[in-house]
Amino acid sequence: MPFNLSRRAFLGASAAMTFAHVVPTWAEGRDTITLGLSTFPPNLKPWDQTGTAAGSIKLMIHRGLLTFTKEGELTGALAESWQREGDNSWIFKLRPAKFHDGSPVTSADVKWCLEQISAPASSAVYRGELQSIAAIETPDAQTVILRTKEPISTLPLWMASYNLAIVKEGSDLSDAIGAGPYRIASLERGTSMTLEAFPDYYKPEHPRTKTLKLVVYADENLRVAALDAGDVDIIEYVPWSAMEEIGKDAALTLDAVDGPFMGLFFNGSKAPFNDKRVRQAVAHAIRREEIVSAAFFGYATPLAHLPIAGNSPFYNADLSEGWAYDPDLSRRLLAEAGFADGLTCNILSTAQYRMLKDTAEVVQQQLAEVGIVAELQLPDWSTRVQLGTRGQYDIAVHGAAADTNDPDSLTAFVDGSLSPSISRSYKLDIPRITELLAAGRAEFDLEKRKAIYREMEAVALEDVPMVGLCLRKQGYAMKQSLSGFKNLPGQLTFSSAITFEDAVLGSS
Repeated sequence: MPFNLSRRAFLGASAAMTFAHVVPTWAEGRDTITLGLSTFPPNLKPWDQTGTAAGSIKLMIHRGLLTFTKEGELTGALAESWQREGDNSWIFKLRPAKFHDGSPVTSADVKWCLEQISAPASSAVYRGELQSIAAIETPDAQTVILRTKEPISTLPLWMASYNLAIVKEGSDLSDAIGAGPYRIASLERGTSMTLEAFPDYYKPEHPRTKTLKLVVYADENLRVAALDAGDVDIIEYVPWSAMEEIGKDAALTLDAVDGPFMGLFFNGSKAPFNDKRVRQAVAHAIRREEIVSAAFFGYATPLAHLPIAGNSPFYNADLSEGWAYDPDLSRRLLAEAGFADGLTCNILSTAQYRMLKDTAEVVQQQLAEVGIVAELQLPDWSTRVQLGTRGQYDIAVHGAAADTNDPDSLTAFVDGSLSPSISRSYKLDIPRITELLAAGRAEFDLEKRKAIYREMEAVALEDVPMVGLCLRKQGYAMKQSLSGFKNLPGQLTFSSAITFEDAVLGSS
Protein backbone atom coordinates (compact mmCIF):
# COMPACT_ATOMS: atom_id res chain seq x y z
CA MET A 1 0.00 0.00 0.00
CA PRO A 2 1.54 3.36 -0.91
CA PHE A 3 2.21 5.88 1.80
CA ASN A 4 -0.22 8.78 1.82
CA LEU A 5 1.79 11.93 2.41
CA SER A 6 -0.48 14.30 0.59
CA ARG A 7 -1.99 15.52 3.84
CA ARG A 8 1.25 16.67 5.28
CA ALA A 9 4.95 17.07 5.14
CA PHE A 10 4.66 19.52 8.00
CA LEU A 11 1.35 19.65 9.86
CA GLY A 12 -0.47 22.19 11.94
CA ALA A 13 0.41 25.61 13.22
CA SER A 14 2.96 24.44 15.77
CA ALA A 15 4.51 22.10 13.23
CA ALA A 16 4.88 25.00 10.81
CA MET A 17 7.34 26.78 13.07
CA THR A 18 10.74 27.11 11.44
CA PHE A 19 13.63 24.93 12.42
CA ALA A 20 15.53 28.10 13.30
CA HIS A 21 13.60 28.15 16.57
CA VAL A 22 15.13 24.87 17.71
CA VAL A 23 18.56 24.86 16.04
CA PRO A 24 20.30 26.11 19.24
CA THR A 25 19.22 22.94 21.09
CA TRP A 26 20.84 20.61 18.55
CA ALA A 27 24.35 19.31 19.05
CA GLU A 28 27.11 20.95 17.09
CA GLY A 29 28.14 19.04 14.01
CA ARG A 30 26.63 18.06 10.68
CA ASP A 31 22.86 18.45 10.54
CA THR A 32 22.14 15.31 8.46
CA ILE A 33 22.80 11.63 9.13
CA THR A 34 22.45 9.23 6.18
CA LEU A 35 21.47 5.63 6.93
CA GLY A 36 21.91 2.79 4.45
CA LEU A 37 18.80 0.59 4.70
CA SER A 38 18.63 -3.03 3.55
CA THR A 39 15.17 -2.65 2.05
CA PHE A 40 12.31 -0.20 1.57
CA PRO A 41 9.35 -1.00 3.85
CA PRO A 42 6.17 -2.25 2.18
CA ASN A 43 4.15 0.08 4.41
CA LEU A 44 4.37 1.87 7.73
CA LYS A 45 1.13 0.79 9.35
CA PRO A 46 2.00 1.36 13.01
CA TRP A 47 0.80 -1.97 14.43
CA ASP A 48 1.60 -4.45 11.65
CA GLN A 49 4.80 -6.48 11.41
CA THR A 50 6.25 -5.54 8.03
CA GLY A 51 9.94 -6.15 8.61
CA THR A 52 12.94 -4.71 10.39
CA ALA A 53 13.42 -1.70 8.11
CA ALA A 54 9.79 -0.68 8.65
CA GLY A 55 10.24 -1.20 12.39
CA SER A 56 13.28 1.05 12.40
CA ILE A 57 11.39 3.85 10.67
CA LYS A 58 8.43 3.43 13.03
CA LEU A 59 10.84 3.90 15.94
CA MET A 60 11.95 7.20 14.42
CA ILE A 61 8.49 8.64 13.79
CA HIS A 62 6.42 7.08 16.59
CA ARG A 63 6.57 6.43 20.31
CA GLY A 64 4.67 3.99 22.48
CA LEU A 65 3.76 4.20 26.13
CA LEU A 66 7.11 2.67 27.10
CA THR A 67 10.45 1.97 25.47
CA PHE A 68 13.93 0.66 26.27
CA THR A 69 17.13 2.30 27.41
CA LYS A 70 20.40 1.66 25.60
CA GLU A 71 21.09 -0.99 28.22
CA GLY A 72 17.83 -2.77 27.38
CA GLU A 73 15.96 -1.68 30.51
CA LEU A 74 12.31 -0.72 30.38
CA THR A 75 11.70 3.02 30.64
CA GLY A 76 8.96 5.55 30.05
CA ALA A 77 8.16 7.07 26.67
CA LEU A 78 4.74 8.73 26.24
CA ALA A 79 3.98 7.40 29.72
CA GLU A 80 6.24 8.98 32.29
CA SER A 81 5.29 6.37 34.89
CA TRP A 82 3.46 3.08 35.26
CA GLN A 83 2.54 0.86 38.17
CA ARG A 84 0.65 -2.27 38.99
CA GLU A 85 -2.56 -2.03 41.03
CA GLY A 86 -3.35 -5.47 42.38
CA ASP A 87 -2.87 -8.43 40.08
CA ASN A 88 -5.19 -7.40 37.27
CA SER A 89 -4.61 -3.70 36.69
CA TRP A 90 -1.86 -1.49 35.27
CA ILE A 91 -1.96 2.31 35.57
CA PHE A 92 -0.07 4.50 33.06
CA LYS A 93 0.43 8.23 33.62
CA LEU A 94 1.05 10.16 30.41
CA ARG A 95 3.63 12.90 30.17
CA PRO A 96 2.93 16.20 28.37
CA ALA A 97 3.59 15.32 24.73
CA LYS A 98 2.37 16.37 21.30
CA PHE A 99 1.58 14.64 18.07
CA HIS A 100 3.13 15.87 14.85
CA ASP A 101 0.07 18.00 14.11
CA GLY A 102 0.54 19.88 17.39
CA SER A 103 -2.35 18.27 19.28
CA PRO A 104 -1.71 16.80 22.75
CA VAL A 105 -1.31 13.10 23.40
CA THR A 106 -4.21 12.06 25.66
CA SER A 107 -5.61 8.97 27.27
CA ALA A 108 -8.38 8.99 24.64
CA ASP A 109 -5.74 8.45 21.94
CA VAL A 110 -4.29 5.51 23.86
CA LYS A 111 -7.71 3.94 24.36
CA TRP A 112 -8.57 4.34 20.67
CA CYS A 113 -5.28 2.73 19.60
CA LEU A 114 -5.65 -0.27 21.89
CA GLU A 115 -9.24 -0.78 20.78
CA GLN A 116 -8.24 -0.64 17.11
CA ILE A 117 -5.42 -3.13 17.68
CA SER A 118 -7.68 -5.63 19.44
CA ALA A 119 -10.59 -5.30 17.00
CA PRO A 120 -11.80 -8.49 15.24
CA ALA A 121 -10.61 -7.40 11.79
CA SER A 122 -7.28 -6.06 13.01
CA SER A 123 -4.07 -7.32 11.42
CA ALA A 124 -1.98 -5.98 14.30
CA VAL A 125 0.81 -8.12 15.70
CA TYR A 126 -0.49 -7.73 19.25
CA ARG A 127 -4.15 -8.34 18.52
CA GLY A 128 -4.07 -11.72 20.30
CA GLU A 129 -2.29 -10.44 23.38
CA LEU A 130 -4.67 -7.52 23.81
CA GLN A 131 -7.66 -9.85 23.97
CA SER A 132 -6.63 -10.31 27.60
CA ILE A 133 -7.54 -6.69 28.38
CA ALA A 134 -11.03 -6.62 29.91
CA ALA A 135 -11.43 -2.85 30.14
CA ILE A 136 -9.63 0.39 29.32
CA GLU A 137 -10.42 3.25 31.67
CA THR A 138 -9.51 6.91 31.15
CA PRO A 139 -10.39 8.79 34.35
CA ASP A 140 -8.62 11.90 33.04
CA ALA A 141 -6.66 13.03 30.01
CA GLN A 142 -3.33 11.86 31.42
CA THR A 143 -4.32 8.52 32.99
CA VAL A 144 -4.91 5.13 31.37
CA ILE A 145 -5.94 2.11 33.44
CA LEU A 146 -5.79 -1.33 31.84
CA ARG A 147 -7.90 -3.99 33.57
CA THR A 148 -6.86 -7.50 32.53
CA LYS A 149 -8.82 -10.76 32.59
CA GLU A 150 -5.93 -12.49 34.36
CA PRO A 151 -2.64 -11.37 35.87
CA ILE A 152 -0.13 -10.34 33.18
CA SER A 153 3.32 -9.55 34.49
CA THR A 154 4.70 -8.88 31.02
CA LEU A 155 2.14 -6.29 29.90
CA PRO A 156 4.57 -3.35 30.31
CA LEU A 157 7.01 -5.13 27.99
CA TRP A 158 4.30 -5.32 25.34
CA MET A 159 3.85 -1.56 25.58
CA ALA A 160 7.49 -1.02 24.60
CA SER A 161 7.18 -2.85 21.28
CA TYR A 162 7.57 -0.79 18.12
CA ASN A 163 4.39 -2.54 16.98
CA LEU A 164 2.38 -0.87 19.76
CA ALA A 165 2.93 2.78 18.88
CA ILE A 166 0.43 5.36 20.08
CA VAL A 167 -0.90 7.47 17.22
CA LYS A 168 -3.54 10.17 17.09
CA GLU A 169 -7.15 9.03 17.41
CA GLY A 170 -8.76 8.71 14.00
CA SER A 171 -5.46 8.57 12.10
CA ASP A 172 -5.30 7.14 8.61
CA LEU A 173 -3.19 4.10 9.47
CA SER A 174 -1.34 4.23 6.15
CA ASP A 175 0.02 7.62 7.27
CA ALA A 176 -0.61 7.72 11.02
CA ILE A 177 0.09 10.87 13.01
CA GLY A 178 2.80 9.99 15.49
CA ALA A 179 4.60 11.62 18.40
CA GLY A 180 8.17 10.53 17.72
CA PRO A 181 11.34 12.60 17.32
CA TYR A 182 11.08 12.71 13.51
CA ARG A 183 8.39 13.00 10.89
CA ILE A 184 8.44 12.10 7.21
CA ALA A 185 9.30 15.06 5.02
CA SER A 186 9.57 13.29 1.67
CA LEU A 187 10.10 9.89 0.08
CA GLU A 188 10.88 8.18 -3.19
CA ARG A 189 9.19 4.80 -3.01
CA GLY A 190 11.66 1.94 -3.12
CA THR A 191 14.65 4.27 -3.00
CA SER A 192 14.86 6.77 -0.16
CA MET A 193 13.09 8.69 2.57
CA THR A 194 13.89 11.93 4.37
CA LEU A 195 12.89 12.54 7.99
CA GLU A 196 12.93 15.96 9.64
CA ALA A 197 13.20 16.65 13.36
CA PHE A 198 9.92 17.36 15.16
CA PRO A 199 10.47 20.62 17.09
CA ASP A 200 7.84 19.82 19.75
CA TYR A 201 9.18 16.38 20.65
CA TYR A 202 8.68 15.75 24.37
CA LYS A 203 12.38 15.25 25.14
CA PRO A 204 14.27 18.54 25.58
CA GLU A 205 17.13 19.03 23.13
CA HIS A 206 16.11 15.98 21.12
CA PRO A 207 16.46 14.77 18.49
CA ARG A 208 20.08 15.85 18.35
CA THR A 209 20.27 15.87 14.54
CA LYS A 210 18.02 17.88 12.27
CA THR A 211 17.61 15.46 9.35
CA LEU A 212 17.79 11.71 8.79
CA LYS A 213 18.15 10.56 5.20
CA LEU A 214 17.39 6.88 4.60
CA VAL A 215 18.74 5.35 1.38
CA VAL A 216 18.07 1.77 0.27
CA TYR A 217 20.99 -0.50 -0.67
CA ALA A 218 19.40 -3.91 -1.05
CA ASP A 219 22.69 -5.49 -2.14
CA GLU A 220 24.78 -6.06 0.98
CA ASN A 221 28.08 -5.46 -0.82
CA LEU A 222 26.86 -2.14 -2.20
CA ARG A 223 25.71 -1.18 1.28
CA VAL A 224 29.21 -1.74 2.66
CA ALA A 225 30.77 0.05 -0.32
CA ALA A 226 28.54 3.07 0.31
CA LEU A 227 29.82 3.26 3.88
CA ASP A 228 33.43 2.89 2.73
CA ALA A 229 32.95 5.65 0.17
CA GLY A 230 31.35 8.00 2.68
CA ASP A 231 28.02 8.06 0.85
CA VAL A 232 26.28 6.98 4.06
CA ASP A 233 27.18 7.48 7.72
CA ILE A 234 25.73 4.24 9.12
CA ILE A 235 24.38 0.97 7.70
CA GLU A 236 22.12 -1.72 9.09
CA TYR A 237 22.38 -5.48 8.47
CA VAL A 238 26.15 -5.53 8.18
CA PRO A 239 26.94 -8.71 6.19
CA TRP A 240 28.85 -11.23 8.29
CA SER A 241 31.46 -11.57 5.57
CA ALA A 242 32.34 -7.89 6.04
CA MET A 243 32.37 -7.70 9.84
CA GLU A 244 36.04 -8.55 10.29
CA GLU A 245 37.23 -5.99 7.76
CA ILE A 246 34.96 -3.27 9.15
CA GLY A 247 36.14 -4.08 12.67
CA LYS A 248 39.74 -3.45 11.59
CA ASP A 249 38.99 -0.14 9.86
CA ALA A 250 40.10 2.74 12.10
CA ALA A 251 37.62 5.07 10.42
CA LEU A 252 34.63 2.85 11.20
CA THR A 253 32.87 1.36 14.21
CA LEU A 254 31.21 -2.06 14.17
CA ASP A 255 28.44 -2.42 16.75
CA ALA A 256 27.29 -6.06 16.70
CA VAL A 257 25.39 -8.07 19.30
CA ASP A 258 24.27 -11.68 19.68
CA GLY A 259 20.58 -11.16 19.08
CA PRO A 260 18.50 -13.01 16.51
CA PHE A 261 18.60 -16.78 16.41
CA MET A 262 18.61 -19.37 13.67
CA GLY A 263 16.40 -22.39 14.15
CA LEU A 264 14.65 -25.36 12.60
CA PHE A 265 10.88 -25.78 12.66
CA PHE A 266 8.78 -28.82 11.82
CA ASN A 267 5.53 -29.81 10.19
CA GLY A 268 3.90 -31.52 13.14
CA SER A 269 0.68 -32.36 11.30
CA LYS A 270 2.02 -35.52 9.67
CA ALA A 271 4.68 -38.23 9.83
CA PRO A 272 7.54 -38.39 10.41
CA PHE A 273 7.89 -35.13 12.36
CA ASN A 274 4.78 -35.60 14.44
CA ASP A 275 6.98 -38.07 16.39
CA LYS A 276 9.14 -36.30 18.95
CA ARG A 277 11.84 -38.96 18.62
CA VAL A 278 12.40 -37.93 15.00
CA ARG A 279 12.55 -34.28 16.02
CA GLN A 280 15.03 -35.20 18.75
CA ALA A 281 17.10 -37.05 16.19
CA VAL A 282 17.32 -33.88 14.10
CA ALA A 283 18.26 -31.81 17.14
CA HIS A 284 21.19 -34.09 18.00
CA ALA A 285 22.45 -34.43 14.42
CA ILE A 286 23.65 -30.82 14.03
CA ARG A 287 27.24 -29.63 14.41
CA ARG A 288 26.37 -26.02 15.10
CA GLU A 289 29.94 -24.74 14.89
CA GLU A 290 29.88 -25.48 11.16
CA ILE A 291 26.82 -23.28 10.69
CA VAL A 292 28.54 -20.53 12.63
CA SER A 293 31.55 -20.80 10.32
CA ALA A 294 29.87 -21.38 6.96
CA ALA A 295 26.88 -19.04 7.19
CA PHE A 296 28.12 -16.39 9.61
CA PHE A 297 31.91 -16.32 9.20
CA GLY A 298 32.33 -16.95 12.92
CA TYR A 299 30.04 -14.10 13.99
CA ALA A 300 27.53 -16.28 15.82
CA THR A 301 27.31 -18.48 18.91
CA PRO A 302 26.21 -22.13 18.80
CA LEU A 303 22.76 -22.68 20.31
CA ALA A 304 21.81 -26.16 21.55
CA HIS A 305 18.76 -25.11 23.57
CA LEU A 306 16.03 -22.48 23.41
CA PRO A 307 17.17 -18.97 22.38
CA ILE A 308 17.82 -17.63 25.88
CA ALA A 309 21.05 -15.62 26.09
CA GLY A 310 23.75 -16.54 28.57
CA ASN A 311 23.46 -13.19 30.35
CA SER A 312 19.71 -13.58 30.93
CA PRO A 313 18.47 -14.19 34.48
CA PHE A 314 16.42 -17.00 32.91
CA TYR A 315 19.45 -18.78 31.44
CA ASN A 316 19.92 -22.35 32.68
CA ALA A 317 23.53 -23.42 32.24
CA ASP A 318 22.78 -27.07 32.98
CA LEU A 319 20.24 -27.15 30.11
CA SER A 320 22.40 -25.29 27.60
CA GLU A 321 23.60 -28.47 25.86
CA GLY A 322 20.20 -30.15 25.82
CA TRP A 323 20.39 -30.67 22.06
CA ALA A 324 24.15 -31.30 21.90
CA TYR A 325 25.61 -33.04 18.86
CA ASP A 326 25.32 -36.81 19.30
CA PRO A 327 24.94 -38.68 15.98
CA ASP A 328 24.80 -42.09 17.65
CA LEU A 329 21.84 -40.92 19.73
CA SER A 330 20.20 -39.57 16.56
CA ARG A 331 20.47 -42.96 14.87
CA ARG A 332 19.07 -44.77 17.93
CA LEU A 333 16.13 -42.39 18.10
CA LEU A 334 15.38 -42.87 14.43
CA ALA A 335 15.47 -46.65 14.89
CA GLU A 336 13.10 -46.43 17.86
CA ALA A 337 10.72 -44.38 15.72
CA GLY A 338 10.77 -47.04 13.00
CA PHE A 339 13.32 -45.44 10.69
CA ALA A 340 16.37 -47.62 11.23
CA ASP A 341 17.07 -47.42 7.49
CA GLY A 342 16.67 -43.65 7.45
CA LEU A 343 14.00 -41.42 5.96
CA THR A 344 13.48 -38.85 3.22
CA CYS A 345 12.01 -35.36 3.64
CA ASN A 346 12.44 -31.79 2.47
CA ILE A 347 13.95 -28.65 3.98
CA LEU A 348 12.29 -25.32 3.22
CA SER A 349 14.54 -22.27 3.09
CA THR A 350 15.13 -19.53 0.50
CA ALA A 351 17.77 -18.59 -2.04
CA GLN A 352 17.04 -14.91 -1.54
CA TYR A 353 18.98 -14.56 1.72
CA ARG A 354 22.42 -16.12 1.80
CA MET A 355 22.41 -16.84 5.53
CA LEU A 356 19.23 -18.92 5.22
CA LYS A 357 20.45 -20.77 2.13
CA ASP A 358 23.88 -21.51 3.64
CA THR A 359 22.33 -22.71 6.90
CA ALA A 360 19.96 -25.03 5.04
CA GLU A 361 22.81 -26.52 3.02
CA VAL A 362 24.86 -27.29 6.14
CA VAL A 363 21.83 -28.84 7.87
CA GLN A 364 21.10 -30.95 4.77
CA GLN A 365 24.64 -32.36 4.76
CA GLN A 366 24.66 -33.16 8.45
CA LEU A 367 21.24 -34.82 8.49
CA ALA A 368 22.38 -37.08 5.67
CA GLU A 369 25.12 -38.41 7.93
CA VAL A 370 22.54 -39.93 10.29
CA GLY A 371 20.24 -41.24 7.55
CA ILE A 372 17.88 -38.30 7.00
CA VAL A 373 18.01 -37.51 3.28
CA ALA A 374 16.52 -34.08 2.74
CA GLU A 375 15.79 -32.26 -0.51
CA LEU A 376 16.24 -28.50 -0.37
CA GLN A 377 13.41 -26.17 -1.38
CA LEU A 378 14.85 -22.71 -2.05
CA PRO A 379 12.11 -20.44 -3.45
CA ASP A 380 12.08 -16.65 -3.30
CA TRP A 381 11.24 -15.15 0.08
CA SER A 382 7.60 -14.38 -0.67
CA THR A 383 6.94 -17.96 -1.76
CA ARG A 384 8.87 -19.30 1.23
CA VAL A 385 6.58 -17.30 3.55
CA GLN A 386 3.47 -18.69 1.86
CA LEU A 387 4.72 -22.28 2.00
CA GLY A 388 5.73 -21.93 5.63
CA THR A 389 2.41 -20.44 6.71
CA ARG A 390 0.50 -23.21 4.91
CA GLY A 391 2.66 -25.98 6.36
CA GLN A 392 3.90 -27.11 2.94
CA TYR A 393 7.24 -28.43 4.21
CA ASP A 394 8.77 -31.06 6.48
CA ILE A 395 11.59 -29.03 8.07
CA ALA A 396 11.97 -25.25 7.73
CA VAL A 397 15.01 -23.07 8.35
CA HIS A 398 14.18 -19.69 9.84
CA GLY A 399 15.89 -16.74 11.52
CA ALA A 400 14.08 -14.46 13.94
CA ALA A 401 14.33 -12.30 17.03
CA ALA A 402 11.89 -11.98 19.91
CA ASP A 403 10.33 -8.64 20.78
CA THR A 404 12.04 -8.60 24.18
CA ASN A 405 14.67 -10.48 26.17
CA ASP A 406 11.98 -11.86 28.49
CA PRO A 407 11.27 -15.58 27.95
CA ASP A 408 7.58 -14.81 27.48
CA SER A 409 8.60 -13.62 24.02
CA LEU A 410 9.48 -17.22 23.17
CA THR A 411 5.72 -17.80 22.97
CA ALA A 412 5.87 -16.74 19.32
CA PHE A 413 8.24 -19.61 18.54
CA VAL A 414 7.18 -22.54 20.74
CA ASP A 415 3.46 -22.16 21.50
CA GLY A 416 1.80 -24.47 19.01
CA SER A 417 -1.69 -23.48 20.12
CA LEU A 418 -1.35 -20.22 18.20
CA SER A 419 -2.34 -19.73 14.58
CA PRO A 420 0.06 -20.77 11.80
CA SER A 421 3.16 -18.63 11.40
CA ILE A 422 6.54 -18.94 9.73
CA SER A 423 8.04 -18.32 13.18
CA ARG A 424 6.90 -21.62 14.71
CA SER A 425 6.34 -25.23 13.78
CA TYR A 426 3.18 -26.04 11.87
CA LYS A 427 0.41 -27.65 13.94
CA LEU A 428 2.80 -28.87 16.60
CA ASP A 429 0.81 -28.32 19.77
CA ILE A 430 2.51 -29.19 23.06
CA PRO A 431 -0.09 -28.34 25.73
CA ARG A 432 2.35 -28.35 28.64
CA ILE A 433 4.44 -25.64 27.01
CA THR A 434 1.34 -23.50 26.48
CA GLU A 435 0.35 -24.00 30.13
CA LEU A 436 3.78 -23.06 31.45
CA LEU A 437 4.03 -19.98 29.25
CA ALA A 438 0.67 -18.81 30.59
CA ALA A 439 1.82 -19.52 34.16
CA GLY A 440 5.02 -17.53 33.66
CA ARG A 441 3.09 -14.62 32.19
CA ALA A 442 0.78 -14.54 35.22
CA GLU A 443 3.55 -14.69 37.84
CA PHE A 444 5.10 -11.51 39.26
CA ASP A 445 7.76 -13.06 41.51
CA LEU A 446 11.08 -13.32 39.64
CA GLU A 447 12.30 -16.49 41.32
CA LYS A 448 8.99 -18.24 40.71
CA ARG A 449 9.09 -17.13 37.08
CA LYS A 450 12.59 -18.55 36.74
CA ALA A 451 11.36 -21.92 37.99
CA ILE A 452 8.40 -21.89 35.61
CA TYR A 453 10.50 -21.09 32.57
CA ARG A 454 13.12 -23.61 33.60
CA GLU A 455 10.43 -26.30 33.49
CA MET A 456 9.16 -24.93 30.19
CA GLU A 457 12.64 -25.19 28.68
CA ALA A 458 13.07 -28.72 30.00
CA VAL A 459 9.79 -29.73 28.36
CA ALA A 460 10.89 -28.05 25.12
CA LEU A 461 14.18 -29.94 25.10
CA GLU A 462 12.25 -33.19 25.43
CA ASP A 463 9.36 -32.46 23.04
CA VAL A 464 11.30 -30.27 20.54
CA PRO A 465 8.85 -27.62 19.29
CA MET A 466 11.86 -26.15 17.45
CA VAL A 467 15.62 -26.71 17.27
CA GLY A 468 18.06 -23.94 18.15
CA LEU A 469 21.07 -23.61 15.83
CA CYS A 470 22.89 -20.40 16.74
CA LEU A 471 22.54 -16.89 18.08
CA ARG A 472 23.83 -14.75 15.25
CA LYS A 473 25.49 -11.38 15.41
CA GLN A 474 23.35 -8.52 14.17
CA GLY A 475 25.42 -5.50 13.30
CA TYR A 476 25.40 -1.84 12.48
CA ALA A 477 28.50 -0.14 11.10
CA MET A 478 29.12 3.58 11.23
CA LYS A 479 31.69 6.30 10.90
CA GLN A 480 33.82 6.85 13.98
CA SER A 481 32.53 10.42 14.10
CA LEU A 482 28.95 9.26 14.69
CA SER A 483 28.00 9.03 18.35
CA GLY A 484 24.83 8.45 20.36
CA PHE A 485 23.50 5.52 18.34
CA LYS A 486 23.57 2.14 20.11
CA ASN A 487 22.77 -1.42 19.05
CA LEU A 488 20.49 -2.67 21.82
CA PRO A 489 21.40 -5.92 23.58
CA GLY A 490 20.18 -9.39 22.67
CA GLN A 491 16.77 -9.81 21.10
CA LEU A 492 16.19 -6.06 21.29
CA THR A 493 18.63 -5.40 18.45
CA PHE A 494 15.76 -4.74 16.03
CA SER A 495 14.60 -1.93 18.34
CA SER A 496 17.93 -0.12 18.12
CA ALA A 497 16.56 2.69 15.93
CA ILE A 498 15.03 4.10 19.12
CA THR A 499 18.49 5.58 19.76
CA PHE A 500 18.58 7.69 16.60
CA GLU A 501 17.11 10.49 18.72
CA ASP A 502 20.54 10.64 20.42
CA ALA A 503 22.66 10.24 17.30
CA VAL A 504 24.93 13.06 16.18
CA LEU A 505 27.65 13.25 13.56
CA GLY A 506 30.71 15.31 14.44
CA SER A 507 32.05 17.95 12.10
CA SER A 508 34.25 16.65 9.31
